Amino acid sequence: MHYISTRGNTGRKTFSEVLLMGLAPDGGLMMPEHYPQIGARELANWRNLSYHNLAFEIISLFADDIPAQDLHDLLKRTYRAETFGTPDIAPVRTLQDGIKIQAVSNGPTLAFKDMAMQFLGNAFEYVLAKKSQKINILGATSGDTGSAAEYALRGKRGINVFMLSPAGRMSAFQRAQMYSLQDGNIINLAVDGTFDDCQDIVKAVQNDAGFKQKYAISTVNSINWGRIVAQVVYYFYGYFRATAHNGESVSFCVPSGNFGNVCAGHVAKQMGLPINRLMVATNENDVLDQFFRTGEYRPRGTAQTFVTSSPSMDISKASNFERFVFDLTGRDAEAVRGLWAGLAQTGGFDLSAQLAQIRGQYGFVSGKSLHQDRLDTIRAVYASDGELLDPHTADGVKVARDLREAGETVVCLETALAAKFGETIAQAVGENVPVPRPAALADLESRPQNVRHIGNDAEAVKQIIAETGFSA
Repeated sequence: MHYISTRGNTGRKTFSEVLLMGLAPDGGLMMPEHYPQIGARELANWRNLSYHNLAFEIISLFADDIPAQDLHDLLKRTYRAETFGTPDIAPVRTLQDGIKIQAVSNGPTLAFKDMAMQFLGNAFEYVLAKKSQKINILGATSGDTGSAAEYALRGKRGINVFMLSPAGRMSAFQRAQMYSLQDGNIINLAVDGTFDDCQDIVKAVQNDAGFKQKYAISTVNSINWGRIVAQVVYYFYGYFRATAHNGESVSFCVPSGNFGNVCAGHVAKQMGLPINRLMVATNENDVLDQFFRTGEYRPRGTAQTFVTSSPSMDISKASNFERFVFDLTGRDAEAVRGLWAGLAQTGGFDLSAQLAQIRGQYGFVSGKSLHQDRLDTIRAVYASDGELLDPHTADGVKVARDLREAGETVVCLETALAAKFGETIAQAVGENVPVPRPAALADLESRPQNVRHIGNDAEAVKQIIAETGFSA
């Protein structure tokens, strides 16, 4: 399997090369040359596999440059009950109203990002050791990616992590998870701006080819294909756990911000997993909902990006959206270049002529929630099921309930645990309802924090990397 850029001006790469490069040199995103096709035989053989064995079957199709035994050992080491709290890794449960919840947030940082990031940490270390290389990871987080990356990469040989976060725009728990890490290879940078500003800084540094090469810059944001392919696995696993046999189809509802999570669902569907619909759930920052309803994609600026009670979705420029548009255009790199050039000039583009294809062939639909919707959903599920949803998962459940059709099996991805958002949970159900939290994180907010505050300035970030990072 080789990889190509959505912009068409980057040579073919192997999985290991793509893993370390992040953004393509031409500004695009790396994609497999084709999607492996999965038929009835594979579905039958895979249905009862353990999570790490299923991960091997799927990821080996995309990472055939890694010897099979090495990849199997790496995945067995990644997906362990000791790390994810259960041998099932990503179990599925059913609410009273029939909506199914897939728990992909049982990892060390209580968010779905752990599912891919734990793999990425081990894969980075493996590939770097084989190549005798060192890298500087540059990332941006709206709350969960940063902590998941830092917990996966802390203490890893040959890796420094520079993580940008929007100052004052994460929950106290999210800030403490990241900033309390004291490992020497973890550098937290709080940026005076939004997540989109942080993401723009990452892209600006990535697009400086000379600097990127000199300081061996890579990324763990969802523009990294390694994260997408790891997330594909839990769609297959969730399908098997939500159905009795392979003749059934399911729909997945995915709380969405940067489009990476639901993009993995898109890949799974294109591979042949019997997915009926992919429900994109957004919050007040509803650029993706607007696109899937109207066909018009128009990202917003910093001033128009709302601070909400679901902060990991406070994103108005979805980085992975380009991957879907690449497929939608028939993998026409020239068309993608034109659309993104137009986006830079006019602030948007219109694909309303493709709406029937978007909804029919690709199965995308969408919805949104407001703050009160999320509070109402948290309160209602607690009353009916006795469990607490985090505000992002509540967003997904609200949208799933709005969109579900008669007889449709809907699996909503639980993208974080309630413990990360105690303030919002208290608003929904009151201060007296205890919010479960792992014992290891009991005193998290009171631990010493290590963070450096900077302006919204890519050059300042480059200077910090030059002063403290590895050079190639």
